Amino acid sequence: MKPKGKSKRTVMIPPPLIPLLKLHHQAQQAEKEAAGERWQDYDLVWCHPDGRPIDADQDWDEWKELLRLAPVDKDARVHDARHTAATLLIEQGVDISVVQEILGHSQLTTTKRYTHITATLPTEAAARMGRALWG
Repeated sequence: MKPKGKSKRTVMIPPPLIPLLKLHHQAQQAEKEAAGERWQDYDLVWCHPDGRPIDADQDWDEWKELLRLAPVDKDARVHDARHTAATLLIEQGVDISVVQEILGHSQLTTTKRYTHITATLPTEAAARMGRALWG
């Protein structure tokens, strides 16, 4: 993947996503064969049935539809999903330096701006302290 910064990096994905991406790849190969000479190869994971990039407005509309179906009350941007992912990783006990690596941040301060303290974190911290002190 071409990152925003200058260096390339490997992006780790959750194992349950792998078979879904393989299915998507197979479907895309079928679309490529069906398109024949009309196929425009941009080497994209998600694209139109002829290989062309998805229009930004169409992508935005589909994102808004996903939020509606979720249902997510907040009028979230696609970029907000990165903040959510970072926060979920922290809630799962993933070290912040690992979250930094996953997000591709060169500075830990950037990662800290991405993560948000939720009610889960202080509650879990109190429970851990209780277990440490009183077993």
